[in-house]
Amino acid sequence: MIAISLLKRCVGACLLAFSFGALAQAPAPAPAPTAADPYLWLEAVASERALDWVRERNAETQAKLQAWPHYAATRDAIRAILDSRDRIATVTRQGDVLLNFWRDDANPRGLWRSTTLAEYRQAKPAWQTLLDVDALARAEGENWVFKGADCLAPDYQHCLIRLSRGGADAVVLREFNLRTQRFVDDGFKLPEAKSRGVWINPDEIYVATDFGPGSLTASGYARQIKRWRRGQPLSEAGLAFEGSAEDVGVWVSLDLTPGHQRTVFTRSLNFHSRAHALLLEGKLQPLALPVDAQFSFWRERVLVELRSDLQQGEQLLPRGALLVADAADLLRGQPQGVPNYEVLFTPTATRSLAGFSTTRDRVLLTLLDQVAGQLEERYWADGRWQARVVPAPSPGTLAVTPLHDPNLAQDLLAEQYLLSYVDFLTPNRQLLGRAGSDALETLQSQPPFFDSTGMRVEQRFVLSKDGTRIPYFIVWPRDAKADGRNPTLMYGYGGFRVSQKPFYSGSVGSAWLARGGVYVVANIRGGGEFGPAWHQAALRDKRQNSFDDFAAVAEDLIARRVTQASQLGISGGSQGGLLTATVMLQRPELFGAVVSQVPLLDMQRYHRLLAGASWVAEYGNPDLPADWAFLSRYSPYQNVKADAKLPPVLFTTSTRDDRVHPGHARKMAARMIEQGHRVSYLENIEGGHGLAADNAQRAATSALTYAFLWQQLGGEAR
Repeated sequence: MIAISLLKRCVGACLLAFSFGALAQAPAPAPAPTAADPYLWLEAVASERALDWVRERNAETQAKLQAWPHYAATRDAIRAILDSRDRIATVTRQGDVLLNFWRDDANPRGLWRSTTLAEYRQAKPAWQTLLDVDALARAEGENWVFKGADCLAPDYQHCLIRLSRGGADAVVLREFNLRTQRFVDDGFKLPEAKSRGVWINPDEIYVATDFGPGSLTASGYARQIKRWRRGQPLSEAGLAFEGSAEDVGVWVSLDLTPGHQRTVFTRSLNFHSRAHALLLEGKLQPLALPVDAQFSFWRERVLVELRSDLQQGEQLLPRGALLVADAADLLRGQPQGVPNYEVLFTPTATRSLAGFSTTRDRVLLTLLDQVAGQLEERYWADGRWQARVVPAPSPGTLAVTPLHDPNLAQDLLAEQYLLSYVDFLTPNRQLLGRAGSDALETLQSQPPFFDSTGMRVEQRFVLSKDGTRIPYFIVWPRDAKADGRNPTLMYGYGGFRVSQKPFYSGSVGSAWLARGGVYVVANIRGGGEFGPAWHQAALRDKRQNSFDDFAAVAEDLIARRVTQASQLGISGGSQGGLLTATVMLQRPELFGAVVSQVPLLDMQRYHRLLAGASWVAEYGNPDLPADWAFLSRYSPYQNVKADAKLPPVLFTTSTRDDRVHPGHARKMAARMIEQGHRVSYLENIEGGHGLAADNAQRAATSALTYAFLWQQLGGEAR
């Protein structure tokens, strides 16, 4: 799918002039931030005036887009793909079973279910239903969306289930007994809020929620964690940990590995920095870790991924490296508790760490080399750390799910893992691997959802405005030629260190590629394709780099006759919605259609809306004159002008999005309509930040988006 599937994958540099000599122009400065906002009333999410405006815009857009002759067939085809029982059921291990959450045409809200590894090896595994969300929604008269469950190891009987109304981030927290498969009548229960619960023992949990005035951060997340006993009123729960109102939020994690039990409390100082403290004999002991590093305990060791350089004596440990040390060094307390690190992985100009996980005895590294996935192991032998390359499928995207359950004293699956592989033309394959072995057993293979015969994938590179080399992927449909006449859709994101890796989408394949469209994914700065430096190159005042990168790819597509400007569309969601709207305003001559989904657009007020304050470390603080100076140069809501000649644009959002405020899209659409621009607007009442609460909504929204793109880029005949 266009943005919905990409949003799930869905949280960046510069500009090449046209080959015929036109020079890129710097964006004009924004007006002073003192002008009144005539559309502020659209930020009142549920006001009747705002909802009347939404209904009117929805009716106009749906009538226009549903007139595309292929709309109904496209919607039904996408729905069939989403509901297909041939999809691979992705699983996680919990004790003796593998868990999966599944939706299809008979279960639109979904089934939480389990099976065994022996069954999972079968072509048609037998599943045991643990919770039927559709039946629950009918019985309770609620539009429940399942948001996950956390169960207490090692017996996994006691669970905390998160249920969202309509797909919002806010959830209702309810205790569920996995043995009886029933909610516990007098169990732990919390009303709707952005809550989290973590089991301590069968009768106690740590809980972070809205405890009342003063208990939330400016970002809308809990700043207090309390220890809550079964049967105790929440108001009497004791305070266990507290952050400040300026933090993003507070978190707690429990490591229940036998012999290595640890409780760590965390303050998220901002989106990229955290301070950690270990609960030791009833007292909190700060951990001497770099605030921007990612870390995890691994029995007697600690693994640390650096986001900035670290000096260790005479040795410089570079950002993007993965380090290992004895946990005992870290737990001694400061100033002695500064570990002596050894390096497990060092990045290069082309290779970066995409992620890591562990079996009982080995570390599994998923790497990117020029955005192609690789798998390696690290293990201790002969008195030193050894490296081993796993002959995994290539050059697409690899994802590892260890089967080791560290909470079990003895684990027969301790060295086994699941490995999935996809690329743009290869459907998902689920493989079973064993650390130390080259053998990969195919467990599940998804059939293709579109005919890729004759299609091909290329990776190209282009120099951006400052000379940085930017990669991008082109997926060519059957029989396409570089004649400058191909309808082309380009996707980008460019923020929060989120890498855009090859993926397989039956929706993109059937609704776009199979109809003759070219599909492009741009690996711009702001993402994580080349490690922390690639992300940091588009942070705050450097955000323009990601916009320039995206424009450079567009220029290259036109210069090399993949397409022409009138047939080049761009799409992005969330941060990608900000990207596409900004580049539309800065380089409108490059595009024939723009899709901006659940976007940030008013960068003068984003930090005051819902979770926006949590992203100040990424974008900057518009209340500070120095930060507004660079934000104002690109903020779409402040920079759109009536006299600009802009391509048609489609804004989509959700009334239930409690992460990126729907007011961004509403206000931008209203202002552009007033100025006379060609604007389409869709707002789904449900769906949250993912735009849809079920597959029917996903299919309808996606088909409307394809209708918009084909109407603008490919003509009604397609």
